Amino acid sequence: MKSSTKSKLSVAVTAAALVAGGLLGAPAASAATSCLGSTCNGLNPANTVCQNDARTVKDGAIRGVELRYSPSCRAAWGRFPNAPRDSKLEIKNSQGKKYTTNGPSGGGTFFSVMINDKDVTAWACATWDNNDQTECTGGF
Repeated sequence: MKSSTKSKLSVAVTAAALVAGGLLGAPAASAATSCLGSTCNGLNPANTVCQNDARTVKDGAIRGVELRYSPSCRAAWGRFPNAPRDSKLEIKNSQGKKYTTNGPSGGGTFFSVMINDKDVTAWACATWDNNDQTECTGGF
């Protein structure tokens, strides 16, 4: 075996041992974003770790609009299951921050972006039928 081949093999074996021992991090396939409170404002929950521990904390009585909350991120967002066509979902908090997300033109389930829910209260409100119909969740 040539000396350069032995050297490459030695480096590869050493790197594999370090990865196995946890001393050298293996590259992540796709790293999800982490955020906390106000640093989550405007982020898509599907692109963050916040979705991992999310739960529905409030919901509406008409169409089932949901307020989702992540305890690890201290952030909230809205979910509108089976939304009618051309629906909108607004997420807002008691600091006066709000975001509006348009649903799919043909209808279907969709999510809003996230908003800070650390030491504040958040709500989700949906509108449909050209803004003639509205449903809001309770605050959390």
